[in-house]
Amino acid sequence: MTSPAIHPCFLGPYGENDALLEKLVVEFLRDHVYWRRNFHPEDPPAIPTGAAGEPAFREFEARMRRELHALSASLKKSVPFHSPRYIGHMVSDLLLPGLLAQFLTLPYNPNNVSLDAAPVTIDLELKAGLQLARMLGYVDDPARPDCAFGHLTSGGTLANFQSLRLAWALKAFPVALRAVSPPGLDIPEDDWAAFNLAPAAGIDLLGRWNAWLAHCPAPQRRQWRQRLVAERVETLGLADFLARHPTLSSPRVLAPVTAHYSWSKGMKLMGLGRAQLELIPERGMRTDIDALEAMLARCERERQPVLMVVGVLGSTEFGTIDPIHELVAVRERWSARGLGFGVHVDAAWGGYLATLFREADGRLRALADMREEYRDFPAPEVHAAVGALGQADSITVDPHKLGYIPYGAGAFLCRDQSAMALLAEDADYVFTPGEDGDYFQRFRQLGRYIPEGSKPGSAAAAVYVTHRVLPLDHEHFGQLPRESILATEAFRTAATRFSARLHDRVTCRIPFEPDSNLICLALNPVGNRDVATMNRFVRALHRDLCYDPRQPLQSREFFGSMTTLRPEVLGAEETAGILASLGLDPDTLDAGGDDDDRLVILRHTLMNPFLLDTGNGISYLEMYFEHLERRAGALLAAAA
Repeated sequence: MTSPAIHPCFLGPYGENDALLEKLVVEFLRDHVYWRRNFHPEDPPAIPTGAAGEPAFREFEARMRRELHALSASLKKSVPFHSPRYIGHMVSDLLLPGLLAQFLTLPYNPNNVSLDAAPVTIDLELKAGLQLARMLGYVDDPARPDCAFGHLTSGGTLANFQSLRLAWALKAFPVALRAVSPPGLDIPEDDWAAFNLAPAAGIDLLGRWNAWLAHCPAPQRRQWRQRLVAERVETLGLADFLARHPTLSSPRVLAPVTAHYSWSKGMKLMGLGRAQLELIPERGMRTDIDALEAMLARCERERQPVLMVVGVLGSTEFGTIDPIHELVAVRERWSARGLGFGVHVDAAWGGYLATLFREADGRLRALADMREEYRDFPAPEVHAAVGALGQADSITVDPHKLGYIPYGAGAFLCRDQSAMALLAEDADYVFTPGEDGDYFQRFRQLGRYIPEGSKPGSAAAAVYVTHRVLPLDHEHFGQLPRESILATEAFRTAATRFSARLHDRVTCRIPFEPDSNLICLALNPVGNRDVATMNRFVRALHRDLCYDPRQPLQSREFFGSMTTLRPEVLGAEETAGILASLGLDPDTLDAGGDDDDRLVILRHTLMNPFLLDTGNGISYLEMYFEHLERRAGALLAAAA
């Protein structure tokens, strides 16, 4: 049965909590008006009290009502993300604390780039970053010099871009410092060594440079800073920087084949180029560590620098989790050999699963304690991966996905706040003792460090308030992903029964066991050996699971999504295994047809916490498989 703790969290599939939402919206609207009237109550009303009776006023109101009613009518055609019948993409109902905090904050319209533009919500954003840092295992005490730093973004794409910016600044900084050569400062002996420092070593060098500068007289301090600014890649650009350092080349980013397309975007935006993004082969849709080691060995032989290695915590197609614990171990081994690089974790989807692994005091939960709650979750390697998040150099996480916050609210976090100084747009990346004050005083000028020039404070309010109402541990916020993991286990059970019922008509396989709450199905008519025929069958099933503007919304019993399995991603061995499990002839794959170069499969995101409504005796997952059975039967009958 759905935990009672979840009942007040959402408006609800049936709008069950409408009275609560309406009461609070009206209450805080009135409170906002009271605030306006009491700013300077001696000021007379600028809009006359009789304005509502003016013809122009009534005409404006009529136009506004007409357009708003038209918008409201149009929005009724929206995809019903709130419903347990929606199991498609990474979106569900919204948490009431976040929705209400956003409503409440919108009329104040804060711009979270500086203290002047957002005196309240800037601090909320910085605190939300620390809340996420604690959830992920980073140091979250702002009084500590090694405290993490986090800020919100429009989504995971921009957060991934921010990770590239920071990694690139941190990698190139030691080379620029070596070009300046301040006396008495221990600097790597050549450009290659400087360019290949581990991130922690680069941050240490930055700290020593700051301390060295602090002892310089003010005029000399300014001169040294100016000299260093002139040598930085941010000033020179990539081409001139490499021209000044001919022993170096543009660094590579190594990302898994399951990586989001935002990495390609980011490489282009950074000017590094898509060609410098190299994809790591997988095993079971998880990074193949042996393949990564071989790629790093080749980079070492060819003196090819590596900017970062990316791990994925919950791939957007298959819900699989990379071995983060092994990635950070690889980083340490290769850094000791002189090939330093950062590790970034793209946890846009799976980041909030970390609440399941976190005690109220911030400690990692024991694997044995967690396994008592579930049938199979988490696998030991998944527990180890989440436990290693705090050792990653930076992390992306999306509150607007498994955080159930309105779009757009992504987040970027870095392990050590000191590194962020390298991104300051005014180039004042050096913070001598006392110059910029404490953590909050320094980062309140948030626009210095982030890609955006404007950003909504309402998103920060939504995230912060939600985390205060539902602390990011397994006893509070963790109740939400707990329901989704239980639903995933129920989905697997229902899929097994579905497969048994249709064994003589449809072959049903789960191509990759999920590590999270995202699961796929491969379906092939029994006796069919042709890839293109299977793909047509699955596409026909999917057409009945996706939005059709020509049909009433209620004509769809369920909403789902699809994805594909591509041989160049799977590799020869896994491709052969999946084809064999589905009874497909390998010779029909990429045989020159219109739809035979990949396998089309159904994809399901099980984040709605009401999928197992045992209180009403309903399992929407069982209903979904009954629907699939009817549709598959109809398609097979039509083809007979």
